[in-house]
Amino acid sequence: MMYAKYIRMKSGCQNSYYLTEIDSIYLEGENRSGLYKKEEIHEFLKVYPGRVKVSLPPYPDVIPAVSVRNERYVKSTPNESGDDNLLRLRRV
Repeated sequence: MMYAKYIRMKSGCQNSYYLTEIDSIYLEGENRSGLYKKEEIHEFLKVYPGRVKVSLPPYPDVIPAVSVRNERYVKSTPNESGDDNLLRLRRV
């Protein structure tokens, strides 16, 4: 299992709350910790669903998604928080 620890937003989008404006996500676990582009994580999850979770309770799964502009990105499974838990992670 790998956990999303923090996010890096696209340049000029540091305060954005749009998932598509995430540039990369730091994943930790399975002996492959590092910063990965959202598109790489999207493709990984298509092959290995359920292998990445957000490191904040309730630890939702990270899942692949595609925007109306056909942009590949990732989001977390919905829960009662109202906000996507990926956007609650620390930003660097």
